Amino acid sequence: MRFFEDIEIGARRDFGSFTFTAEDIKRFAAQFDPQRFHLDEEEGRKSLFGGLAASGWHVAAVCMKLLVADGKRLAEEAARRGETVATWGPSPGFRELRWLRPVLAGDTLSFSNQVETKRTSSSRPEWGILQARNTGTNQRGEVAFSFLATAFVPRRGTGS
Repeated sequence: MRFFEDIEIGARRDFGSFTFTAEDIKRFAAQFDPQRFHLDEEEGRKSLFGGLAASGWHVAAVCMKLLVADGKRLAEEAARRGETVATWGPSPGFRELRWLRPVLAGDTLSFSNQVETKRTSSSRPEWGILQARNTGTNQRGEVAFSFLATAFVPRRGTGS
């Protein structure tokens, strides 16, 4: 992963895609969000969604899985090149979580993020605070999912 100084506002990162199958939707819903329109095709068709819909929490979990996997891949590539890899801190949270369009069985979302703001932490100057908009866009080019994430990013040469 990169250091705070290496990240530019506006930088965009595509980090993967995922196709939501009926089986995946039902499996996740049965365990974590057992609402009728996530569990049964007919109930989904009768709902406002018009089809078997993935739980928004399922979409968020897939986004996180792909984001972490891509971060590991980037860190491994940097390490192979002999670069110092920044170890990011935890996230102090997120805002503006939006499920903008239903994600139906068979839909494929492509996930990306774009850096919106960055600043040095006033209480921990060895860290920067980054905000990035994460989105999931379906195969029709429609944004279906969005949230603004915050992360602690180490600053170069500060001993982190």
